[in-house]
Amino acid sequence: MNASVFLIQCLNALQYGLLLFLVASGLTLIFGIMGIINLAHGSFYMAGAYMAFALGPWIERTTGGGLLLTIAACVVLAAVLGYLLELAFFSFLYRREHLQQVLMTYGLILVFEEARAILAGNDVHGVPIPGWLQGSIPLGDVMSYPVYRLFISAVGAAVALLLYAVLTRTRIGMMVRAGASNREMIASLGVDINRLYRLVFAGGVALAALAGAIAAPVSSVYPGMGNGVLIACFVVVVIGGIGSIRGAFVAAMLVGFVDTFGQVFFPAAAGVLVYVLMALVLLCRPEGLFKQG
Repeated sequence: MNASVFLIQCLNALQYGLLLFLVASGLTLIFGIMGIINLAHGSFYMAGAYMAFALGPWIERTTGGGLLLTIAACVVLAAVLGYLLELAFFSFLYRREHLQQVLMTYGLILVFEEARAILAGNDVHGVPIPGWLQGSIPLGDVMSYPVYRLFISAVGAAVALLLYAVLTRTRIGMMVRAGASNREMIASLGVDINRLYRLVFAGGVALAALAGAIAAPVSSVYPGMGNGVLIACFVVVVIGGIGSIRGAFVAAMLVGFVDTFGQVFFPAAAGVLVYVLMALVLLCRPEGLFKQG
């Protein structure tokens, strides 16, 4: 493997890891803070991709806006959807057993899939890459790397830094961290824990939809696209530590590099290597790489 190929694979691993982080960060917040096992989280990733496919042409036709405006619209709509879903369904699950949470969220998967089939059909769709993000950057004499994949990595890195700043430097971040540690205590101090949960859930849904919207131009938009992402994200959450954003970031990077280079060096066993990594981490640190926070 020459230097150009190695660099391209590193960039692929970084892009995949940052995309996983966008989805897994929302999942680990919902799971770690609210205690909800949300099997429907992958459906929010799918919803973001389908919203980008459906809204993109309409936004360009009516406002002249491009991909960035489409992504912003997807994030806002997903946050509203998450807020309403928490109010209508998830707010009743906090004190229920995990089995009831699994059944409820699995039912939501079926609802989302049926709604997707009714509204968009079962065909595979494409989302065009805007002209200013088309093209490639040369790496060496014959190799190049797509500009849009670098854009995905840049968005993922920016969101990671923003999440870190919000959770460690702001009042709402302090409340989120306190609610994750002791929800009864923070409620007794006058914090509206129900509204906090809705904001956290809406933020988690928005992050998953953001990942789906920016991934749509490179992965296409197709039925069931959230299922594989959901499994990978649960692996990330388990490796990083439930409720830890820092752990989700480190675990997503590890999964990205193990999966990418596993497909290069061990293609026959590539699908197993990520789970081997998870098993090794759990053997050494059953609570994950980082504790909640």
